[in-house]
Amino acid sequence: MAASEAIEDIKSRGILWSLGVFALVVILIIFLLGEWWSREPEQFSVQEEALTQLHETAKEEPGGDASEPPLGYVYTNTLAHIAEILLHKPGGYLTNDVAPPGVLLDNIPNWEFGALVMLRDATSALRNHFARDQSQSEEDPDLAIAEPYFYYEHNSWALPSTEAEYEKGVEALHKYMSRLQHYGGPVKRAQFYARADNLWQYVEVVIKRLGGLSTRLGASVSGADIIPGMAVIDPTDSSLENVKSGSLIKQTPWLEIDDIFYEARGASWALLHILKAIKHDFRGILLDKRAMNTVDIMIKEFENALAPTFSPMVLNGSGYGLFANYSLTLANYMARANSAALDLRDIMNRG
Repeated sequence: MAASEAIEDIKSRGILWSLGVFALVVILIIFLLGEWWSREPEQFSVQEEALTQLHETAKEEPGGDASEPPLGYVYTNTLAHIAEILLHKPGGYLTNDVAPPGVLLDNIPNWEFGALVMLRDATSALRNHFARDQSQSEEDPDLAIAEPYFYYEHNSWALPSTEAEYEKGVEALHKYMSRLQHYGGPVKRAQFYARADNLWQYVEVVIKRLGGLSTRLGASVSGADIIPGMAVIDPTDSSLENVKSGSLIKQTPWLEIDDIFYEARGASWALLHILKAIKHDFRGILLDKRAMNTVDIMIKEFENALAPTFSPMVLNGSGYGLFANYSLTLANYMARANSAALDLRDIMNRG
């Protein structure tokens, strides 16, 4: 009797030990996958990616010039490639994941949202400004299809999934690019107008995005700050005398500091590549307006903003203490880029 009980005890312990080892292996795999999937995508060459796509299109549709991308091709391909990286980087698109390790991660989903906002703005600029001769001209049919797909909700898991809708947007961008390269007969030539007024309208949107991000990053410090020129009203006092010349910025909650930081990193990554594409396709007007140096300043600031981080967490030091404040450092780079964007807007707005 005692021997049988001992055997049963050994078996039960063996089962528990096996389950423990299995659980440990699963946790280790989830941890390693989460670490791998949490890495930010590398930067890419907008010109090289455009040439690669140009040659692939030339193989499928012979007859076009595959030696030099047509005007607007680099810009459009950059938008398509940004979307493709969002969808096909390690782990794929994580924002709508419902299973581990994706559902346990929050840094990369915030990074994805920051990049997605910049992608949406740049696609809207392409549809409404860069591909239209004037306000009364007809919009490009492929761009009219592409833009709404990127505005589909960013966290839909199914029916339809976010990935499926964004893939349709990429496909429509590729069709527009094909019409920049191959046209004639029933295929209408796609247009791209690299004008100063078109660029000015897009830069106006970028200025607002950068201003909002730098303000949110700056709110990581303890206490509150005042933005001059904006009104704040005490809700407990309805009198007009209560209006003050300043707007109170609430401190970012501790658990949201890394969310805003990675959202700004994603926006910086996407905007860096978009600016490099603008530098290529708007080269003529930038040189004519002597604005190339201004664009280079913006590009340099975003490259600095994307420098590697050496801490496993987003540090939030204060004042001149021992630890850095990652949010304020990134806010400084974005504020300098925003200042250059203001200069670029003014240059493009001059006659």
